Amino acid sequence: MNSLKPSDIVKELDKYIIGQDNAKRSVAIALRNRWRRQQVPEDLRDEIAPKNIILIGPTGVGKTEIARRLSRFTDSPFSKVEASKFTEVGYVGRDVESMVRDLLELTVTKGKATEHERVREKARQIAEERMLDLLLPRKRLAGHEAAPEPDDSMTQSSGTDVSDPSSTREKLRKMLHEGKLNNRYVDLDVSDRSVPMVEIFSNVGMEELGINFKEMLNGILPKGTKRRKAKVSEALEILAQEEAQNLIDLDNVIKTAIEKVEQSGIIFIDEIDKVVGKNGAHGPDVSREGVQRDLLPIVEGCTVTTKYGPVKTDHILFIASGAFHTVKPSDLIPELQGRFPIRVELDSLGHKEFVRILTEPKNALLLQYMALLRTDGVDIVFEDDAVEELARIAEEVNNLTENIGARRLHTIMERLLEDVLFEAPDAKEKKVVIDKAYVEKKLKDIKEDEDLSRYIL
Repeated sequence: MNSLKPSDIVKELDKYIIGQDNAKRSVAIALRNRWRRQQVPEDLRDEIAPKNIILIGPTGVGKTEIARRLSRFTDSPFSKVEASKFTEVGYVGRDVESMVRDLLELTVTKGKATEHERVREKARQIAEERMLDLLLPRKRLAGHEAAPEPDDSMTQSSGTDVSDPSSTREKLRKMLHEGKLNNRYVDLDVSDRSVPMVEIFSNVGMEELGINFKEMLNGILPKGTKRRKAKVSEALEILAQEEAQNLIDLDNVIKTAIEKVEQSGIIFIDEIDKVVGKNGAHGPDVSREGVQRDLLPIVEGCTVTTKYGPVKTDHILFIASGAFHTVKPSDLIPELQGRFPIRVELDSLGHKEFVRILTEPKNALLLQYMALLRTDGVDIVFEDDAVEELARIAEEVNNLTENIGARRLHTIMERLLEDVLFEAPDAKEKKVVIDKAYVEKKLKDIKEDEDLSRYIL
């Protein structure tokens, strides 16, 4: 983060997201402020709270993508939740604290995978030694080891001197490296991880209680092993996985994950407008306000109990988003409004933005379809007038039906290229040119029939 200035963050976001400059600037400043907080004196550090953000705009304009990309290139723990999935405490549904547990679970899993990569080579070496012990078994007699008894077929084929155990082992190691033993079968003992299937229903949500119950069973039930026959190549992978698990320091992984979540975690709360009541006095509006009140301590900063230990939410960055068609951000309860001091309105997308979305980003939609069809040996070329026409149709359909922003382009592209994608493996013509006439021919009838376009586009 020390090398990422706000301008650099905006440049990175520009590679994937078209427009929305105000939103990019806001999140870039919020992210830089986290690094700045780490540099201030320790007695002041805990006093600096993150400046949470509300992104306001219709669906499909890039709200989620901004938050997701932000977390990816800063390697921050990131979790997306939908506010409408939560219910007030006491009602059946997800507990709001589960968003923090989910974030920590994702971070721990990612930490395990990183550690797994780090110890992979060492685990492979230990697994190789265990495999050689399986291929070259030793008998224990009267408290001491007898000479190794190699497999005759292996030693004869390799010209090994049976009386020299070290020579036999090295010859087998060489054959193992060369892959000559991959199709042989060995018997190995693997740990039996099966746990009885038990479902528990609780008003605090199944996820936390269920996981803890499984772990409790794991601690009570004896850890059994089962014997299975596997090819050498497969057995080597099984043994390597086992050894990697033994080499990973799980306590350190959990400690690091908790620290990362507390200091640089990002929680994206989508559809926050769905828990805003218009009147707040009767019916479901009371329950919606209850969800807001349950969210409040999490956003303000509290300690959430997880199966890995307590997690403080004081410095987690919360980014909320919503269309706010029928309600306003000022309809949120006052306490929650105060916890989201930064509000950014995102622009609706039109013809000009659609043209850029189709062609400019690193993961542009046209580039994705070109890469997909290239796997079948088909080169597809989009003429400039075809791109303009696609953007125009997307804007028009959005205006006539429901405005779903850039997601409309996915629907239109699938309809446009349906025949090409279906016939590509058997196509004799390996170059396809998409021009304006082709686009009009494929989409004209659907677009003109408004009822049909509501279902198809």
